[in-house]
Amino acid sequence: MYSELAYLIVGLPVLAFVLCLFFGWNLPRGGGFITVLATLGAFIISLGIFQEIYPGEIVHQSMRWFGEFNVGILIDPLSLVMLLMVSFVVTLIHIYGNGYMNGDPGAARYFAEAALFSAAMLGLVYADNLLQLFIFWELVGLCSYLLIGFWYRKPSAAAAAKKAFLTTRVGDVMFLAAIIILYNNLVNLNITLNPGEYLLQFPVIYAHIGQIPPDQLTLIALGLLGGAVGKSGQFPLHVWLPDAMEGPTTVSAMIHAATMVTAGVFLVARMFPLFYAAPHGLTAVAAVGAFTALFAATMGLAAFDIKRVLAFSTVSQLGFMMAGLGVGAAVGAFAVGVSMFHLIGHSFFKALLFLCAGSVIHAVNTNDLREMGGVGRYMKWTMYTMLIGSLSLAGFPYFTGFYSKDEIIMIAYEYGVAINFLPYIFLILAATLTAIYTFRMWFSVFTGKERSNYGKHESPWVMLGPLVILAVFAFAFGMASQHSFYDYLDSNFDHYEVDFGELGIIGGHALVEEHGAAAQAGEHTAEAGEGHALPIHIRLLPYIVALGGILIAALFYWDRIKRFEPDQVTGDNDPIRKMLLKGYYQHEIMTGWISEGIVYGTAILANIIDIKIVDGWLNWLSAWVMGFAGHVRKVQTGVVQNYVAALMLGIVVLVIAIAAIRLAMEVGLI
Repeated sequence: MYSELAYLIVGLPVLAFVLCLFFGWNLPRGGGFITVLATLGAFIISLGIFQEIYPGEIVHQSMRWFGEFNVGILIDPLSLVMLLMVSFVVTLIHIYGNGYMNGDPGAARYFAEAALFSAAMLGLVYADNLLQLFIFWELVGLCSYLLIGFWYRKPSAAAAAKKAFLTTRVGDVMFLAAIIILYNNLVNLNITLNPGEYLLQFPVIYAHIGQIPPDQLTLIALGLLGGAVGKSGQFPLHVWLPDAMEGPTTVSAMIHAATMVTAGVFLVARMFPLFYAAPHGLTAVAAVGAFTALFAATMGLAAFDIKRVLAFSTVSQLGFMMAGLGVGAAVGAFAVGVSMFHLIGHSFFKALLFLCAGSVIHAVNTNDLREMGGVGRYMKWTMYTMLIGSLSLAGFPYFTGFYSKDEIIMIAYEYGVAINFLPYIFLILAATLTAIYTFRMWFSVFTGKERSNYGKHESPWVMLGPLVILAVFAFAFGMASQHSFYDYLDSNFDHYEVDFGELGIIGGHALVEEHGAAAQAGEHTAEAGEGHALPIHIRLLPYIVALGGILIAALFYWDRIKRFEPDQVTGDNDPIRKMLLKGYYQHEIMTGWISEGIVYGTAILANIIDIKIVDGWLNWLSAWVMGFAGHVRKVQTGVVQNYVAALMLGIVVLVIAIAAIRLAMEVGLI
């Protein structure tokens, strides 16, 4: 029953977009309740489909579009967990938004754009082919541009929206190139398609990966990774994500928790068999993810804007997810379940943290941590819910983040045993810094003395209600669902009979010996992971990292046990601190060197070549022709007598010439 209504998962938010856009101006709170009902309906349908097909079935609906392309819906374990998460989290964010956006003159436009944003992400998740996924991928990018620049009259918001749109386009071009290369390779295979099958359908791609040349697989994988790097804010295309804070806090929560940035991780997970078969494909994913996790974490240490701290945290955690997929080179398809589990868990505690930050900003009217302090005395509910989110983000034992993030660290160690320890080292350092900057933020906001005169009030319950619900999931989701989640996701590619043993041979992966054939077949389950005895210090290290990071933050920022001042470690003239505050001078490098130096310099050179050489030669030629024509034109006087005289002169010249030729012939000269 619910499977037949799967189209409404996207259809309801699209309907909400139309209603809010045209009628929301005349409805209470901009018609925000329509968007809430639409995404709630999408969640109910997704939950109904889950009950119908769990644990061993999938939903695949398809119809012809044009040529060899189709429009279809594919709901398997991978897409279903995403549908449930996206629809659930955005519903809570939209409920919160009804309080947060109350009184904003553009509320109707906001809820219309938010509904379309939700529809685009949901459509991306259950697309059954790569081209359809790319169309929704671009729609997600458009909606992010509209929402980041929602307060477009503010120059910084307009600039941030353009920066996000243009930066992600770089990755999107790579993504599109990968689709073209993949399509050409599939066409060259001369595949005989069964009824209902189309090129670029995921089941068709999975079935023929082994027939594509390895060098082509690597090109495709790198192109797909480029798209994921842009959308999921990985180095070096991460520069747009911290600036995306210029939109309303609810937009930040949607982008950083449930929608746009998770699309890149989902793309790599969806195409994991191709990455697994591509030589060096997963190695590139692991390297990019691990470096981004550490790189962004260092910048989170120095940020003072509460939303910017959380933004750097998002970039870092997305790096964890990418690294989790990349280390699948050593542990097989089990990495997909581990990475997606962190994605789902992160969506809960990161949405919670952003909404808590919005609650604080709503009350104190500042984003600057240096102007806060002592807020916890007046905002108890916000303080404790944000504490739960912070503990989960820091990986405190038995919170959701502990179960998801630290599992990535464990399989990164296995990757180190088999291939390279660098990702593991980077992730351990990033986890330590995460605990430090997260509780630097929490202690700075809620403890200590008041550092400015701000409103002393808690947020209304329309905003607090979603915080409490998200706090429950931020605490208990990992404990309650870890192993069942892994088991369910491990079955995802079984539905398509993907042979990871064969693909691993093509990719040339070195797998951990203890996992043997199970790992080669992508059947590395949670039990297999437990059976592989890791050294005791490796198993204890995540506990030490989380607790040690929190303790370090407390020694510097919690007034009750404070032993050190930050000035004792760093000062205004500290070059490392300056570098972190400047974000490693990325803006200067991107703007001064690349944009103004290389790009603008190349444009000037091209302009000189165009004007001086190309246009110059053509201008000279045209001037010469025009000059010659000007001289010839003088012959045309319009006087008949002149024309008759010229005619007679010509006849005389002609007669003389003929006579001269005849004479020359007679004397033998010719």
